[in-house]
Amino acid sequence: MTTAKVYIVDRIVTRPGRAREFVDRYLAEYVPGAIERGMTLAQVLVAPPLWLDDRSNTVTVTWELDGPTGWWEMTWKGRPDPEPGRWWAGIEPLISRRTRESAAAAGDLAALSDV
Repeated sequence: MTTAKVYIVDRIVTRPGRAREFVDRYLAEYVPGAIERGMTLAQVLVAPPLWLDDRSNTVTVTWELDGPTGWWEMTWKGRPDPEPGRWWAGIEPLISRRTRESAAAAGDLAALSDV
């Protein structure tokens, strides 16, 4: 069976002047637990491409998982564990908005029999 790569994209709008601190804490505190849940960090992008002191930056983090099975496993592993939720609650003073999307290439999904 072919395995589709699944991408999870977090978009975080930081509070003015807080982007650098957010990224530092995200990498040090959140990333290790996400890797334990089976995610692979693909990239961390900051827009605009400089640290802003008086305005918000948008931080876009892309994660990869091996196929829908990996996505389901990561989703269920994260649910009984309150740690990710606690981490996001504790980081709230640094962010103003966060969204998460999951996606896979349509061509990859067409090859799977269970989608």
